[in-house]
Amino acid sequence: MRRTIAMLPLALLVACSPSAPPPEQKPPKPQAEQSTPDNATLGSPGWYAWVDQRLHVSDDGHGPDRGSTEWNHAVQRKLGQEAPQSPPGSPQWQQAVDALLRTRPAL
Repeated sequence: MRRTIAMLPLALLVACSPSAPPPEQKPPKPQAEQSTPDNATLGSPGWYAWVDQRLHVSDDGHGPDRGSTEWNHAVQRKLGQEAPQSPPGSPQWQQAVDALLRTRPAL
């Protein structure tokens, strides 16, 4: 009887132990990836905001209007040698800018 009572805490400990380790949690995405508009249409206000945020074209809302010729040229200058050769603002240019910004770290 004493042996049974002495084994009871051990039995409870084993019975209450988790049977498997907790599932691994994925590390959080870097901030730049979190704000990436995965479903934003090229040329949409959300896409322009994302490009602006990645390249810091505007300064606290001051600067050229997003999507304007002046803004497109500012993006082109920020990208430097990596800038697409398509005419700034064209659908081909937007696609190239999008692909480039998705593969490089944020500034």
